[in-house]
Amino acid sequence: MSDNTYPSVNDLTLEEEASLTSGGDAWHLQGVEAKGIPGYMITDGPHGLRKSLASNTGETDLNDSVPATCFPPAAGLSSSWNPELIRQVGEAMGEECIQEKVAVILGPGVNIKRNPLGGRCFEYWSEDPYLAGHEAVGIVAGVQSKGVGTSLKHFAANNQETDRLRVSANISQRALREIYFPAFEHIVKTAQPWTIMCSYNRINGVHSAQNRWLLTDVLRDEWGFEGIVMSDWGADHDRVASLNAGLNLEMPPTYTDDQIVYAARDGRIQPEQLDRMAQGMIDLINKTRAAMSVEDYRFDVDAHNEIARRAAVESMVLLKNDDAILPVSRDAKIAVIGEFARTPRYQGGGSSHITPTKMTGFLDALSERGVPVDFAPGFTLDLEPTDPALEAEAVIAARDADVVLMFLGLPEAAESEGFDRDTLDIPAKQIELLKAVAAENKNVVVILSNGSVVSVAPWANNAKGILESWLLGQAGGAALADVIFGDVSPSGKLAQSVPMDINDDPSMINWPGEEGHVDYGEGVFVGYRYYDTYGKAVDYPFGYGLSYATFEIGGVKAVKTGANTARVSATVTNTSDVDAAETVQVYVAPGKADVARPKHELKAFRKVFLKAHESAEVSFDLDESAFAYWSEKFNDWHVEAGEYGIEVGMSSRDIAGVATVALDGDGKALPLTEWSTFGEWSADPVGSKVVADVREAGERGELPKLPDNDMMRMFLGSMPINSMSTLMGESGKAISSFMLDGYAKLVG
Repeated sequence: MSDNTYPSVNDLTLEEEASLTSGGDAWHLQGVEAKGIPGYMITDGPHGLRKSLASNTGETDLNDSVPATCFPPAAGLSSSWNPELIRQVGEAMGEECIQEKVAVILGPGVNIKRNPLGGRCFEYWSEDPYLAGHEAVGIVAGVQSKGVGTSLKHFAANNQETDRLRVSANISQRALREIYFPAFEHIVKTAQPWTIMCSYNRINGVHSAQNRWLLTDVLRDEWGFEGIVMSDWGADHDRVASLNAGLNLEMPPTYTDDQIVYAARDGRIQPEQLDRMAQGMIDLINKTRAAMSVEDYRFDVDAHNEIARRAAVESMVLLKNDDAILPVSRDAKIAVIGEFARTPRYQGGGSSHITPTKMTGFLDALSERGVPVDFAPGFTLDLEPTDPALEAEAVIAARDADVVLMFLGLPEAAESEGFDRDTLDIPAKQIELLKAVAAENKNVVVILSNGSVVSVAPWANNAKGILESWLLGQAGGAALADVIFGDVSPSGKLAQSVPMDINDDPSMINWPGEEGHVDYGEGVFVGYRYYDTYGKAVDYPFGYGLSYATFEIGGVKAVKTGANTARVSATVTNTSDVDAAETVQVYVAPGKADVARPKHELKAFRKVFLKAHESAEVSFDLDESAFAYWSEKFNDWHVEAGEYGIEVGMSSRDIAGVATVALDGDGKALPLTEWSTFGEWSADPVGSKVVADVREAGERGELPKLPDNDMMRMFLGSMPINSMSTLMGESGKAISSFMLDGYAKLVG
């Protein structure tokens, strides 16, 4: 056997094949040394490399890892709406994996932010599946361009931490297809992640790890996934059932390879299925071999830190800027209040916790710039009550300042993997401090640190400016200084709505479930799809974000390019004296539909950097999927014929222009039967001919006439034709028989 190739499953014993379907330890694949198959390392992501210092022993320590660049978690990076920048982050992560001999980094996580209380919202991308998929694909493409694998996770419907190891997410097929699958589907079809990690939870009663419909029928057969599926750590509860369902790799190992061997021998696992699962593992090792063979590689620490800084800059969302309080003048007398300015919360807690290569808080950045400030911590980063002495010190610091920069947010104890939040509010002691400071000085800017949205409305009147900075990674302090002092204009846009009250969220009626299950009763009406459709007031809408510049969008046009496709164009102009970027957002608004559809849905976007007073034309091609919904009647995607609005704007509630296209529809129709209503017969291309024949036969006296008054026609329209006799007696029976016979002749 050549040193440059690995064997196929045909070269392995049954025992060796079985061993490939389980890890060697918590952080390594299981190699077959005798056949030259190495046990490469795989480690956590998703916003940087978390290689545990104990990983070589197979142990787990979430807070002790080798230094790596901590990029902004998805909570922030998603607000960049910049796929090219996100790919650069992915490329940098791939280079760091090469240095550390890591074959697969576990991420990105593209589960939907169904409810803003979700404990892992900080590492997920959006409430919108289109945005999540079209951003996170950059991580996959970037990492894998370096010869290192990614693990797209958590497939699927892992949208809460409460009871996450066993809860059954009970979801309609339509909601799965329109909300919870599309980010995964887009990334699979466009970037082919080398691995996918299945979720802990059950979907409609079946654990993801042993759900053949999920892992084989949908993922492989429908979407064409070519990689391997691994379990989340401890998500595989039945190795035989999981392998048969399409799970290649159990992680971490339970040291039960003999179960697979016995099942293969007694016929519970077919040889072909074991071959497929084991060959997938060999193929993965082959893909990563070149990168894992690079010796003495060292990534550029400073260059990666600069990427992290640019990513942090674009992650921030300016929510409020009354009286143009930002940017801050360099000669202003500044008070900085809040412990987060000195001790930044730059990442989330749990399995994604990274040891950064360097760390710059906001006070550090000010020191580097030589900017003098009066600093007061104001509060402690825990859930303890207010410290009166700290509050008094902060009020004094604020009293004589030209501007007060207040750093507020959620301490790590308030949100993390492992539990869901129970409130949108930031700690009360911080709000009390803000009120006390604002009573002394009205020129307050609040800089928020949080992994998911927090309530803003209750305290916003105490601040002239609000900058949502999320969790900014290791270069966040320098990035904040860049934005606050106007070196660059903020350009972030919200990837999730900010509700007025958590009880406004439609999922709350079923959150977080009961007795081992959670019903996704809101269906497809998640986030702005609910708020905008039902006219619900929000604090800040999806896609919202201010700039130091001003922009206009005009000339919105939509041209039909095919039966069910269109091209959209518009002109965006920077109407200010400030160079800055704006994100043009395209929403599709369906007209009258056979099912309940959201008012509009994001279907395209582009971030455009424009110099002062510069204009640019942007165009977008919308394919059939932009107009389709998942029809449970057809068990397939369906485009209805009719008019669709194409909305172009700067948020879901700031629409600059609307154009209309009339689509042909896909022509799908179910065969008509005795259970089809008279109205369905009338609307069907073939059925309508039969109905016309009924009317003509009635006029000739060959059949009873159909009812001719409005009330009777209303009842008839919604009635299956096998029930027409209840309305018309024997006449109805004769008409329904005539219709069924006539239809059979026409369809052959």
